[in-house]
Amino acid sequence: MEAGKKTKRQIVIQVASILLIAIVLVFAVVLGKAFFDGEFSSVESLQKYIEKYGVFGPVILTAFQAMQVVIPVLPGFLGCAAGSVMFGPAVGFFCNYLGIGLGSVVAFLLARKFGKPLLQDLFPEGKYHKWSDWASKSKSYTAFLFMAMLLPLFPDDYLCYLTGVSKMTARKFIWIIILGKPWCILAYSLGFSLIK
Repeated sequence: MEAGKKTKRQIVIQVASILLIAIVLVFAVVLGKAFFDGEFSSVESLQKYIEKYGVFGPVILTAFQAMQVVIPVLPGFLGCAAGSVMFGPAVGFFCNYLGIGLGSVVAFLLARKFGKPLLQDLFPEGKYHKWSDWASKSKSYTAFLFMAMLLPLFPDDYLCYLTGVSKMTARKFIWIIILGKPWCILAYSLGFSLIK
């Protein structure tokens, strides 16, 4: 049974990794061509370039933000910066919040489904037991998680996975994401929208 779970977990990680690599390669080719064609000489030219993609621009940003939570490779503030500069603070905020919120819930549910073996693959050796014990035993973990969602530069992606193996209910976790996550993203969106 454990071997079966491990196989499913490995398949999920491999498929998600291949999907992310494919997306990154497509972005690299398309954006590389645009860069060499002089499309990114200013913020205005970048915005005009993105407008060519219509509704797919925001959809791609939302999907990217969800994926970067599920596969924690890049810090989320990079997507927040790109979204805000390309689409403005309102649309950038909405895409970033929706993507990061969905990705956070997916990470939580993956941890709930695949459990400790998945987290042992994600966390540094030895750190997992220390953090998971604290998350499941600490009376202040809920408050800590809420504060971590409010503040920038916390390892939110890992906390979503960690919370998935704690005793916290999915409903409580989702409410923490809904109420705590928008403020940090809003601050990023407003701050990066001032870049000209």
